[in-house]
Amino acid sequence: MTKAVRRVEVVCTGNICRSPIGEVVLRAKLAEAGLTDVVVTSSGTSGWHIGDPMDSRAAAALRRRGYDGSAHRAQEFRSCWFAERDLVLAMDSGHLSALNRRLGTEAVAVELFADVDVPDPYYGEDEGFDDVLDQIEKAADTWVARLSR
Repeated sequence: MTKAVRRVEVVCTGNICRSPIGEVVLRAKLAEAGLTDVVVTSSGTSGWHIGDPMDSRAAAALRRRGYDGSAHRAQEFRSCWFAERDLVLAMDSGHLSALNRRLGTEAVAVELFADVDVPDPYYGEDEGFDDVLDQIEKAADTWVARLSR
């Protein structure tokens, strides 16, 4: 008997920095752990960047660590997706609040990706993307352990 596929959505504001980094890293770490029954996607609470690739600084930070984010295209989270996801991970408490306001009666877990808010590196320097990647890699390890149970 095969395990049912679990779906995880990673959410930030525009889906060009934090959430695509989270998607790429979590997907890679799940694959490394042999968890093939988890599908990871990402989206934003806004539609500002629909169809755009991830921020070039985010993609460069991922490349420096051996990840490939080149296939990413931004999309906006749709409330109907709650029914199709098993877990929705917000990058900060603002996203968590926005998602919880949109959540209806669906029985889906909506949680923060990391123990503390993942800061938005968009308006900062390039190093901020590496710092965010550090935080996301650490948090992704925790999610892999939780999803392994």
